[in-house]
Amino acid sequence: MAYYQFIQTQKVNASLEDVWGFISSPKNLKEITPDYMGFDITSEGLTEKMYPGMIIGYRVSPLLGIKTTWVTEITQVRDLSYFVDEQRIGPYSIWHHQHFIEPIEGGALMRDIVTYRPPFGFLGAIMNRLVIQKKLKEIFSYRTEAIEKRYGKFKD
Repeated sequence: MAYYQFIQTQKVNASLEDVWGFISSPKNLKEITPDYMGFDITSEGLTEKMYPGMIIGYRVSPLLGIKTTWVTEITQVRDLSYFVDEQRIGPYSIWHHQHFIEPIEGGALMRDIVTYRPPFGFLGAIMNRLVIQKKLKEIFSYRTEAIEKRYGKFKD
């Protein structure tokens, strides 16, 4: 069965510490997710900062306004460097999302690597080509804009 990767980088006009403080807080996920996805965190009592083993539940509408439950586990965290979330319940057969951050001159560099496999075998492969790849690009483009709105556009 095929799996796919989506990779995106973004230079951020803020310090490593500021960007890490923002992206490592589960409570900020809604701010970087498009409104049309109807994203709501359903977990109660989440701490301000993520930690390995943290379970985060969501309700989200990734396609056609159909609400689905998505549960991820934060499996790895290295403060000011990276964290990994993996789907435990949700629409994908595999979802493994690595979030890296490093200091660069003038700010921070964020790099995301999403490794995923849609369900339904060859039908999932067709859906990936027709819909999923485009949706991922759209969602991460929105996130880029939200981060730029928060910190300003990076000046090379």
